[in-house]
Amino acid sequence: MTALLNRYFRIADGLDRADWLLPTFARFLFAASLLGYFWASAKTKLGDGFVGLFSPSTGAYAQIFPKAFEAVGYDSSKFGIFHWLVVMAGTYAEFILPALIVLGLFTRLASLGMIGFVAVQSLTDLYGHGGIQHIETLGAWFDRLPDGVILDQRGFWVLLLLTLVIKGAGPLSLDRILTLRNVLSARPASQPQ
Repeated sequence: MTALLNRYFRIADGLDRADWLLPTFARFLFAASLLGYFWASAKTKLGDGFVGLFSPSTGAYAQIFPKAFEAVGYDSSKFGIFHWLVVMAGTYAEFILPALIVLGLFTRLASLGMIGFVAVQSLTDLYGHGGIQHIETLGAWFDRLPDGVILDQRGFWVLLLLTLVIKGAGPLSLDRILTLRNVLSARPASQPQ
């Protein structure tokens, strides 16, 4: 029994030292499952052609401000600069933050931004789109059903992103390259590199 316990603790100790594994896999999983989701969502918010980069689609206002959009008779021209700024910031965030996570550049900050984005997205789904009226959209924890869109699904998204906030991007990242470059450039000239 002692030999079995010793083997177990050696394996566990080795896993404790495998700091590269969790953040690297979290970024891979984000790229494999969420990158396409967020980019597809962002593309629906852009207007047509090059001008569409600065002129959001009508659907963008419907997605981000559903009740306000309904209140103005589905006429986006009745929205002001505040609404335009929010829509454009949300659209660009859906492109830029996931790209930064996949590249491993400013990963902690980008992941924190995505956690905020997911929180706002979830609140908009619940209150703006009426999801709160449909309890299956919200879901419930400890109910033996893992299919609630908000509490279950997005809870796992936040766990993945929180892993990156805490652990960073891992060794296969631009963050690591920048860190190494910063460390090497900070050494006094008398020390060998």
